Amino acid sequence: MGTVWLSLFAEAVVVTGVAAGLARWSARWPGPGARPRRSAAAWTLVGLVLLALNLRAAITGVPPVLSELQHEFGLSGLGVSVLTAVPELCVGIFSALAPVLARRIGTETAIAAALVAITIGLLLRVVSVPAALFAGTVLAAAGIAVGNVLLPAVIKRFFPDRIGPLTGLSMMLLSVGGAAGAGLAVPLEHLGGWQWALAAWAIPAALAALVWGPLSLRTRRRERTPSAGRAAGSLLRSPLAWCVMVFMGMTSLMFYTLTSWLPEIMQGQGFSAATAGTMNSVVIVIGIPLGFVVPVIAARLRDQRPLVVGVVALMAVGLGGLLLAPQAGWLWIAVFGVATGAAFPIALTLLNLRSATHQVTARLSGMAQSGGYLLAACGPLAFGLLHTLTDGWKAPIWLLILLLVPELACGLVAARPGFVRLTATRLPRRLAQSASSR
Repeated sequence: MGTVWLSLFAEAVVVTGVAAGLARWSARWPGPGARPRRSAAAWTLVGLVLLALNLRAAITGVPPVLSELQHEFGLSGLGVSVLTAVPELCVGIFSALAPVLARRIGTETAIAAALVAITIGLLLRVVSVPAALFAGTVLAAAGIAVGNVLLPAVIKRFFPDRIGPLTGLSMMLLSVGGAAGAGLAVPLEHLGGWQWALAAWAIPAALAALVWGPLSLRTRRRERTPSAGRAAGSLLRSPLAWCVMVFMGMTSLMFYTLTSWLPEIMQGQGFSAATAGTMNSVVIVIGIPLGFVVPVIAARLRDQRPLVVGVVALMAVGLGGLLLAPQAGWLWIAVFGVATGAAFPIALTLLNLRSATHQVTARLSGMAQSGGYLLAACGPLAFGLLHTLTDGWKAPIWLLILLLVPELACGLVAARPGFVRLTATRLPRRLAQSASSR
């Protein structure tokens, strides 16, 4: 219950901070044309807050009730593994489609549709059929993927002079939503069974969809006008875009691999199971305030390369410490908390800082999060496989140390001042001739 109250307290603090900042931020609306009413800006900010709160709970709420789900649906060990892997894989796959969807129907409409998908997916999972459980998980993860990608684009479009604070706020809300999903799962299960533990998060998702509905209706006409300024071209030939993707993927890989395997690593060093679990929680908790502070600092700097060097150096110190002095476990846990807690916020902030317009932000975010999450999904699997093959932790830890090299190299390029450039796509000769003859 302590985790539950901690999650609720953190959420209350964040929501209070949002309410206090609404008056100051709502007056700023950097959209084209005359400045709209303050209520319109406040409505968008409320939608941004609700969106961020709904992008983690649908995923983090499953592991605490996994044993109940396995019993209820008769899942095998392989089935459980697939169920836990589906969200991350779906986020990686569907992230690439989010910019296309936004160009087709508009950013706000795409976000509203994503929140509806999350709502339906959460409700579908309570049907006592394995196919419904997996289909609902895929649908909810698809909605989360779209929301993840378009969140930075919304900040870039409507609050370009508040990129740091609002990116930091979004990071905190993502953490709070994830903590609430994990912390409240068991109490909700005790209250109304596993169905209530899974379906309860459909309520805030539906509320967020209702907020984004009017936003999509109000802005859809502007999105569809020729002056909306579509970002033409491709990012696939941009070295900077690839470096942003690899850096985001490596930071995510480090986080997911460490949080997946740290408990077992620390138990292997003589720490109890309870202490090892607490260590894992501490790594995550340290990252919550850093998620707000780091984007603010990054946005104020013209050059973010010192931040990249700092987080990579901290990660190297932590991993080296595990190899050389594993008995000082709590020290390395603190180092990991700072390193992982600062790295991903830097990567997320770079999506906006390396984009000239919000359309490019959406494109870059889709590319970076799609490739990044797929890359990150390989980390825990490769780490575990290497541990099995070598029957020890040294080789897997050395693998992570070696992966810091591409993280640093790509991070230094991604953090250098500048914008990604779109390369014009070439039509096949026959298609180009046909188009010119019309």
